[in-house]
Amino acid sequence: MESPILRFADAVWRGSVRPEDVPVSDLRRDGVQEIAYGVAMWPACGNVYVVRGEDGLALFDTGDAHEASPSYRAIRKWSAEPLKYAIFSRGRADRLAGLEEFDAEPGPRPLVVAQEGLVRRLAQQGRTAGYNATVDLREQGFPRVVWPLPHRLPDLTYRDRLSLSLGDVTFMLTHAHGATDDATWAFLPERGVLLTGDLFGWTVPGAGDPQRVQGYPDEWAVALRAMAALDADLLLPGRGLPICGAARVRRALADTADYLDSLVEQTLDLMNSGARLDEILHEVKPPPALAARVYLQEHHDEPEFIVRNIWRLHGGWHDGNPANLKPAPDAVFARAVAELSAGAASVAGRAVSAAADGDLRLACQLAELAAQAEPDDHQVHEIRALVYALRVQQEPGTIARGVYAWAAAESRSKITGLDLLDVYHDVTEGRVWWLPVAN
Repeated sequence: MESPILRFADAVWRGSVRPEDVPVSDLRRDGVQEIAYGVAMWPACGNVYVVRGEDGLALFDTGDAHEASPSYRAIRKWSAEPLKYAIFSRGRADRLAGLEEFDAEPGPRPLVVAQEGLVRRLAQQGRTAGYNATVDLREQGFPRVVWPLPHRLPDLTYRDRLSLSLGDVTFMLTHAHGATDDATWAFLPERGVLLTGDLFGWTVPGAGDPQRVQGYPDEWAVALRAMAALDADLLLPGRGLPICGAARVRRALADTADYLDSLVEQTLDLMNSGARLDEILHEVKPPPALAARVYLQEHHDEPEFIVRNIWRLHGGWHDGNPANLKPAPDAVFARAVAELSAGAASVAGRAVSAAADGDLRLACQLAELAAQAEPDDHQVHEIRALVYALRVQQEPGTIARGVYAWAAAESRSKITGLDLLDVYHDVTEGRVWWLPVAN
């Protein structure tokens, strides 16, 4: 009998169900679902996969701390075999937790395996703990958490490739550069199963997150092509539902590689012609046919952000504008602009006009200048909150929505005294009663 996960996976591929409409919580109520012989899935924000072989079990990613207990119970209901390996696909919080109850079982603890760069990445996260907590708040509205988050350090690391055996099934692990430089993907040749980690996730690849470390779109595409060449029958992504059938798997991986390659080549061509970053950002676009694919929608990251990371990777941080090499402080520049414009209120008023004309990019820039020039002016903050809240409603990706919602919440809470996080969640969920009502 086909699992509900695979039925939804086929519906999403065919376009009859949107990826964001898949009832993940309902699917979890059915526990761990076997989706191939000896391979089961716990669907989550970071999927957990468990593989059963003659010598025991292996986990590919272990989930986050909030779901550790329910996923443990679900896995143990599916199989009581000892857990031999736990493989981390990269050093991300929702990949590293979930082992505490397995570790407490009688017998040897499972062997934790990861690419050698993961340990270095975790150390880096510790050095930027306060920044990571701030980004979590700004981007997703998470309550402040203590970084680094609880995790097991690897017992075994590898550099380029490593094979692990469960008797009748082999994990062929391969290192890749993707959103980070410590990614691992795995192929199970006896089962025809490909475990991609975050190298595939039913969305535009996360190679451009503006608040995270450097991403690697060039090498990401190389990894995707290497995976496509394996002709796997089943693709198990780090996020989202499986892809079944060798032809579909090849197409999804090749299309995603082509998408990244196109952004890279367009950006490099313009860089080589002497273009500034500003020009490149507004000229480079993904191929329309690829951008229409259901698995290449801008749910999180966006092409514009990826272009910035391509520039940073190949050209450094300077954008080509000489005035931006050593600029005046933002507040000083903002006050100068306000003086030229008869004050911050005038700049804010121009932001309202830009918003009314549908140019929310310009509206946000002007509102930000006005607030920097007069940081205690409630009328200016009312306008700043308005234009950023309008921007949230226009944006498709969660990164941009989170940043803009936080900006709106900052200004709105400054005016009203309301809790900033409460206002943030109102904005992200569309409960912004102070927005003008459209006719």
